[in-house]
Amino acid sequence: MTRVAAIDCGTNSIRLLVTDLRDGAQHDLDRRLRIVRLGKDVDRTGVLAREALDRTFETLREYAAVIGELGAEHVRMVATSATRDAANRDEFVAGVADVLGVEPEVVSGAAEAGLSFDGAVRGLPGGDGAPYLVVDIGGGSTELALGSDGVTAARSVDIGCVRLTERRFQSDPPTSDQVAAARADIEAALSDAAAVVPLGDARTLVGLAGSVTTVAAIHLGLAEYDSAAIHHSRVPAAQVRAISDHLLTLTHDERLAIGPMHPGRADVIAAGALVLRCVVDRAGVDEVLVSEHDILDGIAWSVVSG
Repeated sequence: MTRVAAIDCGTNSIRLLVTDLRDGAQHDLDRRLRIVRLGKDVDRTGVLAREALDRTFETLREYAAVIGELGAEHVRMVATSATRDAANRDEFVAGVADVLGVEPEVVSGAAEAGLSFDGAVRGLPGGDGAPYLVVDIGGGSTELALGSDGVTAARSVDIGCVRLTERRFQSDPPTSDQVAAARADIEAALSDAAAVVPLGDARTLVGLAGSVTTVAAIHLGLAEYDSAAIHHSRVPAAQVRAISDHLLTLTHDERLAIGPMHPGRADVIAAGALVLRCVVDRAGVDEVLVSEHDILDGIAWSVVSG
């Protein structure tokens, strides 16, 4: 048995998993999320803001305490879209090393997609669902990876929910012109991805991350967020479209009032749901299989698989 701590630092959230791994089995001891919005305004400024760095380091101090209490033997932290784009990422790396004792690995979009695929496909329900298209909708970027036992094609594109909201949604709720501009960005990015990843070849679309799981929670009619109910649930394509359309008509306060909505996601969920809708339409699938296991689990397994 190996006790591993995995940290995923994205544009919107930073998450921790401490888990015991042995012979292909996974037993989670702690899994938590904090929305720190590390990538706030990175699309516009090209740098990580001081306030965002401070929020991130504060959360990492909490995570370091948990890791110490649980006695993890190995720690791996991966940083993704916002950090890839930031001119001052060296400041981020140094700060993380000071708090956590290990340096974060700023991974490429392709590496991010591979970790997401591995984490999501492990433990999927039985059946002939391959090839899988794993779609990880983050704050700064969206990763698309196609494969069966492993990734055969992958692409990362800059259409995350935070980036699109900051770039295109100046009104609350967004105007029809703003939605059209965001959709044009998404469609252009998906056309770019489709040159590498044959999206239509997928038999199963596996959706990851907070935008997708929140759409699933809304579809399930949950009064509050319930990861056990959401994990491996299925959302029909028609419901993805309906929920996306509805979210785009709501104000921030109306989105916040939705029972399972995380307060830190209410301002960006409409853009995230729009990305999911466009992916579903482009792939031509009938439903989305939702997974709570994602890049975080892929990071953990990468420690023992080399």
